[in-house]
Amino acid sequence: MKHATLVKVATQSILRHKMRMALTMLGIVIGVAAVIVMIAVGQGAQSRIGEQIRNLGTNLIVITAGSSTQGGVSQGAGTFNRLTEDDALKLKREATLLSGVSPVVFAPTQAITASGNWRTIVNGVSTDYPIIRDWSTQAGVFFSDSDVRTARKVAVIGATIAKNLYQGTDPVGQQIQLRNVPFSIIGVLAPKGQTASGNDQDDVIVIPYTTAKTRLSGRFGGWSRIGQILVSTSSASDIPAAQEEIRAIMRESHKLGEDAFDDFTIRNQNELQEAAQSTTKVMSWLLAAIASISLLVGGIGIMNIMLVSVTERTREIGIRLAIGARQSDVMTQFLIESIVISSVGGIIGIVVGAAGALVLGQVTGWSTSIPPSAVAIAVGFSAAVGVFFGLYPARKASRLDPIQALRYE
Repeated sequence: MKHATLVKVATQSILRHKMRMALTMLGIVIGVAAVIVMIAVGQGAQSRIGEQIRNLGTNLIVITAGSSTQGGVSQGAGTFNRLTEDDALKLKREATLLSGVSPVVFAPTQAITASGNWRTIVNGVSTDYPIIRDWSTQAGVFFSDSDVRTARKVAVIGATIAKNLYQGTDPVGQQIQLRNVPFSIIGVLAPKGQTASGNDQDDVIVIPYTTAKTRLSGRFGGWSRIGQILVSTSSASDIPAAQEEIRAIMRESHKLGEDAFDDFTIRNQNELQEAAQSTTKVMSWLLAAIASISLLVGGIGIMNIMLVSVTERTREIGIRLAIGARQSDVMTQFLIESIVISSVGGIIGIVVGAAGALVLGQVTGWSTSIPPSAVAIAVGFSAAVGVFFGLYPARKASRLDPIQALRYE
């Protein structure tokens, strides 16, 4: 028999039992839809994490304190801080691959205005900070090198601070009090949103790092140590070489011998992004694998229905074999029926899954994304389910003895 005829006969057989076939497809529809939704959520999470990490800065490299060792036991990263302003200045002078260098002095404090107060983080930084973080001002200006040299009491506030303390009024030109020290607000940073860990990047006040060290009271006043050093490169391809250059300069600055361990830690945002996306990718495929169990259940349903169909159509099969149909023709017909059921169910499942992912994104606010590869995999897998679970019933039908089949009641 020609393949076109086999397809026509198989389709007619399916249409004779519409309700039964619809219920059989349901398992495939649910399975494919579940896989599509899970992959969409996983892909959306990866995209969102990548966007949030890119928001940290342009080709960002972070230098933090190293670890100390007591009694042969490492105390962990950040327990031994030898980072100083001189380290940052040396990097600024000698590094050839860096587009920006900024020391960072952290000072958690209470910000007080005439309308209220707000607990926040003050970051003392240099004028390279907006370049490194790719962070512009939406109002006013960022402070200048002159402000840093003279340790002026000027501040640039984040969007969260502006929203909570100034409530619709223009903060630029107004006063804000940090640890009993009045500062003039000269700018408002553009909104950045949350980090991948859920921290609000806009809940920050930025001031010259020299001011943070000399004008703010507490343990930061006149302290020679700094919290971290932020640097950036002109392109992502420069990051590995820049890290080696930074390491050499920092070791020289700290006078470390050849056998001495680094007393600082260098990380870049690409490492963070790769680690976060790798974890998310594993989770998304794990969820998709769990959802694919529905496809196996649907495949078993197809096999059961096809076995019932073989039993119901035993006399029909006997007649076809008796008048000259080959075993391969009968086997192909039942395989086609199984593949059509699973493929149509797969296509419907893709539509349902795409709609489900869209609704889920709108209801929960999650980012969802359906890659073309997921659609191809879903269709291919559903067709494979049809072949796998339809093979046994098709082989059983093709091996029926024509005489026994014609006698079947």
